[in-house]
Amino acid sequence: MERHGLDENKTQEQTLQNIENTADRGKLKHYIQIAVIVFLTFCCCILFFFMIYRYNGFAGYWKQLGKILQPITIGVVLAYLLNPIMKFQERYLLKWLLPKAKNKKKTKAAARAIAITGSLVFFLGLCVLFVSIVVPSIMNSVQRTVTELATGDEVDKLLAWADEFIQADNQIAKLGRQVVEKTSDWLQNVLEDFLTYAQTYMASIISGVIYGVKLILNIVVGIIVSVYVLAGKEKFAAQTKKIIYAVLKPAPANVIVETVRKSNEIFGGFISGKILDSAIIGVLAYIVLLIMRMPDPLLLAVIIGVTNVIPFFGPFIGAVPCFILVVLQNPWQGLYFLIFILILQQIDGNIIGPKILGDSTGLSSFWVVFAILVFGGLWGFAGMLLGVPIMAVIYYLVNRIVSYFLKKRGFSKETDAYTYLEKVDKHTNRMVYEDTEKEDEKKSGAEDMCGFNKDTNSKEREK
Repeated sequence: MERHGLDENKTQEQTLQNIENTADRGKLKHYIQIAVIVFLTFCCCILFFFMIYRYNGFAGYWKQLGKILQPITIGVVLAYLLNPIMKFQERYLLKWLLPKAKNKKKTKAAARAIAITGSLVFFLGLCVLFVSIVVPSIMNSVQRTVTELATGDEVDKLLAWADEFIQADNQIAKLGRQVVEKTSDWLQNVLEDFLTYAQTYMASIISGVIYGVKLILNIVVGIIVSVYVLAGKEKFAAQTKKIIYAVLKPAPANVIVETVRKSNEIFGGFISGKILDSAIIGVLAYIVLLIMRMPDPLLLAVIIGVTNVIPFFGPFIGAVPCFILVVLQNPWQGLYFLIFILILQQIDGNIIGPKILGDSTGLSSFWVVFAILVFGGLWGFAGMLLGVPIMAVIYYLVNRIVSYFLKKRGFSKETDAYTYLEKVDKHTNRMVYEDTEKEDEKKSGAEDMCGFNKDTNSKEREK
């Protein structure tokens, strides 16, 4: 019996020792993980500091890499823009070809090839139409405007109109004349200097021509790349998913795949919708400007349509050069043009835009303006164009993260639930709201004391 008791004690001691050893190993593993995280964080901080400290070199390498990858970038962007057109054609081709096909795989490949060819023909047709019709009109309009500014005929007409319109106030007329005269002199001096120093700038002009030729070659290579991307987009997507699920666990991998899918939905819906919206606005502007007999209606419509791609600020950005072109030739038509732009902007913002875009971004007006200002300041025109969908993706990710943690803690995910929230009870984890009924009772009591309810009080006294 005593020996059996000793064996039991030894077994208990060994068990306790094993538990202690396991706990020590767990602590050691935990400490090792902390040390690895600290080390990696320290390395990232050093790398970030080195990138900032050597920013010029880093920017140079990044710029060089961008030049090398320019054909690939052009091809991917072009494929992304042509993808909706290709899918539209492919869908109707398959409806017509599949019921009659014996080999479905070859039929799908043939439909894809025809759809890619059709989308490229559509794109190249738009480019040829733009170059053959729009560019000569724009060149003639710009040349005529520069010639008229150089001779000063339109400036004299504008000054005569200003003198006639502001005869009642000589000081304003003199100030306006001085401003216009100085502007005209400055433009004439710029033109004369450009003609005088044209030979000096020949090197820059030649380098610009060389860059233009390289850009054309990159565009040609980019078109070829876009064909390969459109032909194998499903395979590229499958390979990307394969890598994601190989590297990450299913839960975070699912989140990444869903986020990419949602981002594609936001970007695709916004960009295609905005291009269609701008095309409609450009055509509508051209028709109305023709009816109003505005000077250079095609040039004005192109500027209005192109700048309308930029959300919120686009119509106003395009209105400035258009107004200058119109007011130099006819001041009264310049006033009518401003009224037309305001009406067109209201129609686009309240009728055409919402019908086409819908709620594709889910952003309020404040975040739209914020995105345009921030990303436009960082990346210029591209930032103003892509800032809204980028901000929409960021907004979506933040909303997902916040909703996840709120659900984990048992709180409501609805924003309206936090309007009158006063606090969360730390013991019961219950959301405590403001007592609005008591606040209303206090207000009504204060009104009675101030005499706002005298009729009610007098009736009570009579009773």
